[in-house]
Amino acid sequence: MFKKTDRNEIRVIRHERVRKKISGTPERPRLCVFRSNAHIYAQIIDDTKGHTLCAASTVEKDIAAQIADMDKKNAAKLVGKTIAERAKANGIEEVVFDRGGYIYTGRVAQLAAGAREGGLNF
Repeated sequence: MFKKTDRNEIRVIRHERVRKKISGTPERPRLCVFRSNAHIYAQIIDDTKGHTLCAASTVEKDIAAQIADMDKKNAAKLVGKTIAERAKANGIEEVVFDRGGYIYTGRVAQLAAGAREGGLNF
């Protein structure tokens, strides 16, 4: 009898392994990505204090109104641009990108591209 492994469990293990090496500091906080089937979320986190400095997601009303006619990749790019604007407003220029254990392709890569277009360096 074979046991089928849960893909999310494997992703969490991968994320924990990466988090041992990546940490957000006040000078260079961590840009963390979470992806579900329908939505994508991004947070900029200072791990020394354990505070979320700013966040953006497709669940927010102002972003949801803009992405009504977009596909998920373009919505992720818009979330990346939005998180970059909010980070710039808080005086954040450089971040460490934490892909959350997801493969760097598709929506995760589009969010990163949108954040770079918005002016974040990583």
